[in-house]
Amino acid sequence: MHEFLKSLLQQRQQDNLYRTRQVRSGVQAPTILINGQTYLAFCSNDYLGLASDERLKIACQLGAERYGIGSGASHLITGHTLAHQSLEQEVAIYTQRERALLFSTGYMANLGVITALLGRHDAVFSDKLNHASLIDATKLSQAKIYRYSDMQTLALRLAKSSARHKLIVTDGIFSMDGNIANLPKIIELAKTYNAWVMVDDAHGLGVVGKTGRGTLELYDCGVEDVPILMGTFGKAFGVFGAFIAGSELLIETLIQFARSYIYTTALPPALVETVRESLIIATEENWRRQRLQELITYFRKQASSLPLIESSTPIQPIILGDSTTALEVSKALYQRGIIVTAIRPPTVPNGTSRLRITLSALHNENQIDKLITSLVEVIHN
Repeated sequence: MHEFLKSLLQQRQQDNLYRTRQVRSGVQAPTILINGQTYLAFCSNDYLGLASDERLKIACQLGAERYGIGSGASHLITGHTLAHQSLEQEVAIYTQRERALLFSTGYMANLGVITALLGRHDAVFSDKLNHASLIDATKLSQAKIYRYSDMQTLALRLAKSSARHKLIVTDGIFSMDGNIANLPKIIELAKTYNAWVMVDDAHGLGVVGKTGRGTLELYDCGVEDVPILMGTFGKAFGVFGAFIAGSELLIETLIQFARSYIYTTALPPALVETVRESLIIATEENWRRQRLQELITYFRKQASSLPLIESSTPIQPIILGDSTTALEVSKALYQRGIIVTAIRPPTVPNGTSRLRITLSALHNENQIDKLITSLVEVIHN
């Protein structure tokens, strides 16, 4: 076993795909502390800048005083507290759906819903850029998997399928590209070929749409258009956890059949109380989304000479091609006091290694200027 593991790691290093962890001290913010040194960070998903908000800290403390720390059991034993029940009701209202169900992570939510609803006589149609959790969930479901990269391919594969049930699953905002799924066309095809639609809106909720309710609000999609919505609390909402929102029947089905819900400890209730406060702030403080959009526009204007992907979201990738180049540019930025992660295969396809820049409402123009100046120096020199 030792020799086998050693060979695996050596191969990763040779392919420039080896990953290491940064040990951060202090709070999540645009400037972070690593090994006693301050860095300007453009690689978190704290889009609205809520992760270190004082009101969330207070909510967490009050939640801990009321409920303690751990939930102590799974939801179906004694772990489902009044805090969990209240948040589920509030998320249902927020997403304008009948009910919502809490999961520990987005990964577990995706695994739970897809494996609960599909089996070997069904088919799932998955965008090639979907998150790893969706890819793994489709494999575990034992359904026939069809991958697509455009709407024409999706239409052809839907037309050829004679599966008992068909599920189209897509990210709302693709996490490595920052572009938004073509939900209107997906919904049109779903209706034509009698398919269900599931949207993983982890990177859209709190960020896009008139009131920040994600890609479904952006395209004015209702529960009949997209019956299955997954969202997370660890990105724009700055906390932790995830949910599935949909009809009464969907949620009751998941409670009975979603293994990643049934057989795991419920979220710590103190964190649940924190999410409840975050949901209120994100809903009421529209300036956060407005400020974020201003910074996205500013960044794209100032960075027009760089190889950007078309994106109107906080995710702004710069394609560099091979893993070696992406690593070298990331390391050069690090030496200048800026952290931007190099994204490499298997996270992205071969030949598309990149820097994945993400913006927060707490960044400012001076910080963006420093980033762009450094990027131009490193990439063009």
